[in-house]
Amino acid sequence: MSRHLSTHPASVPLTDSAARHPSVFARAFNTGDVAAVEQVYEPGGVLVTVPGQPVTGTARRAANQEFLDLGLPIEVRPRHVYVADDIALLIVDWTINGTDRGGRPVHIEGTATDVARRGPDGRWRYVIDNPFGTAEPQVHHG
Repeated sequence: MSRHLSTHPASVPLTDSAARHPSVFARAFNTGDVAAVEQVYEPGGVLVTVPGQPVTGTARRAANQEFLDLGLPIEVRPRHVYVADDIALLIVDWTINGTDRGGRPVHIEGTATDVARRGPDGRWRYVIDNPFGTAEPQVHHG
């Protein structure tokens, strides 16, 4: 049995701890609401789902929506968090696993190499979200 994401609009409070930011992202992702996911990024923040092809703005929103459309939760496991003043480097293992809305088994995993910045409000947001780090995406459909 797989868990599927909720479909109601959501907002997730941001954190004042760089180490907790990946968990905030996971909570936002697991709402299934792309607007909640977008809140964890700076306005000009980039997402790199294809190596060498960062996207921002509406393209970033569309790329996140593709992941959300699977209807599956993400699990995150921060490996390293390095903070220098208001900048953080986050190395995070993550997995999306289960049965998608079409009934197909899905397993996607990666080790993100992310950069976050503490804003004037003291809350952390992604500047660079690079979910696959330097590796090629590991995507398995059954």
